[in-house]
Amino acid sequence: MPGGSLTLNDAVRLVSRARAAGETVVFTNGVFDLLHPGHIRYLRDAKALGDVLIVGLNSDRSARALGKAPGRPINPEQERAEVLAALAPVDAVVMFDEDTPHAIVSALQPDVLVKGADWGETEIIGRDVVEARGGRVVRIPLAAGYSTTAMVDRIRRG
Repeated sequence: MPGGSLTLNDAVRLVSRARAAGETVVFTNGVFDLLHPGHIRYLRDAKALGDVLIVGLNSDRSARALGKAPGRPINPEQERAEVLAALAPVDAVVMFDEDTPHAIVSALQPDVLVKGADWGETEIIGRDVVEARGGRVVRIPLAAGYSTTAMVDRIRRG
């Protein structure tokens, strides 16, 4: 993966190969700035739901559009992609610049769409696409005590 991420077209080809092999494709997305054990557990749990885990990564612009605190994300998009792509549970990373991952979910048509349990069922972007093709949406409980925002606050306080 050059720079840690695939193009959307390459990810679509990956999904086609996985489907031809009878594999289940799982998709999740996020900013993934300053990784912590909660992120790792989340990604491990997501991967356990299928065979191929594709992570949609918010670009820097997209992350800022989410209303993150000033100066966030701390790590630039290419570095976040490289770190994510190196994790054992992650098979591919696809960067997106849009405000939501709906276009990626529509293009990839994953079998399983995963979000953290902090997302309400009706808030999950792409749910309509996945359920329309008979896929499922899974909300994974967050690991207690881990938060990138809390990490940033601790660092700033010294």
